[in-house]
Amino acid sequence: MKEPLFGKTLPELKEIVAGNGLPAYTASQVADWLYKKNVSSIAEMTNLSLKAREHLSSKYETGTTGPVKVQVSTDGTKKYLFPAGGSQFVETAMIPENDRITVCVSSQVGCKMGCLFCMTGKQGFQGQLTAGEIVNQVRSIEEAGSVTNIVYMGMGEPFDNLDEVLKSLEILTSEWGYAMSPRRITVSTIGIIPGMSTFLEKSEAHLAVSLHTPFDDERRKLMPVQVAYPISEVIQEIRKWDLGKQRRVSFEYIMFKGLNDTNRHVTEIARLLNGLSCRINLIRFHPIPGTPLQGSDDETLFDFKDKLNAKGILTTIRASRGQDIYAACGLLSTREMVKNVRY
Repeated sequence: MKEPLFGKTLPELKEIVAGNGLPAYTASQVADWLYKKNVSSIAEMTNLSLKAREHLSSKYETGTTGPVKVQVSTDGTKKYLFPAGGSQFVETAMIPENDRITVCVSSQVGCKMGCLFCMTGKQGFQGQLTAGEIVNQVRSIEEAGSVTNIVYMGMGEPFDNLDEVLKSLEILTSEWGYAMSPRRITVSTIGIIPGMSTFLEKSEAHLAVSLHTPFDDERRKLMPVQVAYPISEVIQEIRKWDLGKQRRVSFEYIMFKGLNDTNRHVTEIARLLNGLSCRINLIRFHPIPGTPLQGSDDETLFDFKDKLNAKGILTTIRASRGQDIYAACGLLSTREMVKNVRY
């Protein structure tokens, strides 16, 4: 099997060309073809000599892959399904809004974190995505040339695949890559502190943390990671970093009926986040198979938002998108995986 070039950083490409006896400048040429001109084959890299192209083609391929399925919502949201080996798939969402096109990428096949409210976790962990497979989700969709924002909020826990996620961020933000501003990228985590700290050190992208409740006992039931990395310690770690005014920290908060939507939760959230420059995104919960959780009604949702804002915490409600196309993370890929195994 040939090794893919797509997903290699410029230093890695320099090692490849040096190891194959090619001029050093070839690495920059290859990066330009891969990330600026989006070619699908080495043969298209016409400023490389024919001999160089033939030599590289004998060992390497570009390694990009198109989606195998796309579903389109009535609100314009799209859910793309990419193959991930065998009967496995990963999901990528494209969300249009006014002059923005946001792409939500996956970082793993399945997930090992086992959050009660997440369909991806019910698949179990199937494997890591490479940097190339992560960036390919941006490169290989129909809207690739119009993407304004990227969020790592799809399948998987990004900081459980830290090296490949950081490499993908390097490709997306470097001048030799896609040259996106890191301020257009947000990486979401359930709170794996070592990975989060490395990310804050090595990347300038925004950070989003899954909060969902400020109380330890409730969070342990929702998110097993709370045992290893309590949310209080996650927030304490964030406070150590001077993130400046341009870099955003946000907290994701799915609203569950009768579980985390009371005045008691508002008070504890305000205490927990006191003095931290951040925002909270409230998210409607849409029921998934195999969980008893139900979403809060809109009256409770808006009341919760107003009370947090009154305490000085910028709080918004994320619009629900693509509910008619299995938009909740993990639903479409699980359905496709089961179908392929069954038949």
